[in-house]
Amino acid sequence: MELGSGQFAQSLPRLRALVLGCDFLGLDMEFTGLHSVFPQGKQPSLFDSPAEWYLKARRSVQKFTVNQLGLSIFSNEKSNKYVAHSYNFFLFPTTFGVMDSEFSFQASSIQFLTHYGFDYNKFLKEGIPYTNEVQEKKLQQGLLTGNWKVRSTLDKDKVKKVIDDVTRWVPSAEEGGSMVLHDISGFQIFEVQLILRQALPDVWTEPFGDQKVMVKKVSPRHRWRLENSSYDCCRKELVLLSARGFTNLFQTLVEAKKPVVGHNMLMDLLHLHDKFYKPLPESYEEFKRNIHSLFPVLIDTKNVTKSIWKEFQFPRASNLLEIYEILCSDLNPTNPTCPVIAHASDCSKYADKKSPHEAAYDAFLCGSVLLKLAHLLLGRMPCDTLETGPSFSQYLSALTKYLNQVNLIRAGVSAINFSGTDVPSQRPPLLIASVRGWPGVDEEQIYQKLKDLCKFDVRRLTENQFLLLSNKFKDVRVVLRDYKAHPNLRISLYHHWRHSPQVNCLLQICGIVASWSLLAFVFGGSPWYAM
Repeated sequence: MELGSGQFAQSLPRLRALVLGCDFLGLDMEFTGLHSVFPQGKQPSLFDSPAEWYLKARRSVQKFTVNQLGLSIFSNEKSNKYVAHSYNFFLFPTTFGVMDSEFSFQASSIQFLTHYGFDYNKFLKEGIPYTNEVQEKKLQQGLLTGNWKVRSTLDKDKVKKVIDDVTRWVPSAEEGGSMVLHDISGFQIFEVQLILRQALPDVWTEPFGDQKVMVKKVSPRHRWRLENSSYDCCRKELVLLSARGFTNLFQTLVEAKKPVVGHNMLMDLLHLHDKFYKPLPESYEEFKRNIHSLFPVLIDTKNVTKSIWKEFQFPRASNLLEIYEILCSDLNPTNPTCPVIAHASDCSKYADKKSPHEAAYDAFLCGSVLLKLAHLLLGRMPCDTLETGPSFSQYLSALTKYLNQVNLIRAGVSAINFSGTDVPSQRPPLLIASVRGWPGVDEEQIYQKLKDLCKFDVRRLTENQFLLLSNKFKDVRVVLRDYKAHPNLRISLYHHWRHSPQVNCLLQICGIVASWSLLAFVFGGSPWYAM
């Protein structure tokens, strides 16, 4: 089911009930861009520590925004049956009062999502607003001071026309008379009313049907009573509730503390923190603590499949949909006893239709893959519940070693541990490339030289030496074979005690000291360093 700003408010109570009562949640997000085009040498790299990777990703998250969030809410209705309520939320940053966000688009992301049918008109016209805590405080301050600034030219023109129409009408109107303003939508509903009330002391306003506002001429006494009424639609708390938009549902996700499942979900977590909670902190450890506090149980299906895929001899899968299809096939020995996964009657879009890279569909795939992986792993454990249908808590027990381990692409570790210390990964050995007869060579030229054969991250060590790092053992074997005796680019295993500039410098100093000591001893003098 797709939800935009027009349907979100009335759907929120139902969504809250589903989230609070479910077993777990599948999550996926689409963005206006993924990785910013960093300056040379600032791209994410296998040489990066998790903290270094985080600081680079943080810059991208601050630059781009979320255009679609998919949520698939899974509930265990019978012993061996799960029902999924899958929702697509189009999102757009709040533009109200003092709020006006800036974000970028990345051409490759636009092309990618357009290829898969993403509707940018819905994103721009029907996106649900949202705020983080810092933005909400600014909005609260604006409400308290009455400092209204209508940001967009379109809204300014609309508000100007409304004020002109009402000020022409008021002098001749009788007390109790009214007029209706048409085509007032979104936050204009609040802005128009608040501005008119501030400018004209003898009018009152209230919403009137769909995209309309009624303006009444009232006495000062009547106006005072209305302003102090609990039924006023422009009360501060109601304005804030509307401005928060999707953040209201995010707060329910935090309150529910249900397991959250994603696939390669680290960028999703970064955006969740930045857009709906607080701007991302500079400290990597603080980010980890915050996420673990918000979502105590995370499961990344990419991390699980990466760990077990070869063990079960499944064919290679390059994306989430292929993983799902393999686990649904006869290649999965436990598939006949897997839980039945059904779509809720009001969320049946994906019952007969594949929609890869649509956020709700991918969220549904995440949840389904989780159940099938957990069922597969539980089958190796000494229990007899596969025929009768395991509980979800048993599935979580089977996944214990993978909980809160989120896959990390192109960094010094393969996963971030949100509930403890990051574990160093088993990477192929570090290589060193020694250059001869290639003046002025840089890291990019080394990368381009090797990329047709295999891909390595490259980092300069000295003027004519470069470190090479890959996440594939096969690539290491290939370059060691093909470049062992290359005339211009010789590649070998890196040995710290032989190749480190710091170690070489230390050895040189020790050699100089030893030489002077020997000379002093031979000629009968005291060592120079003892003077």
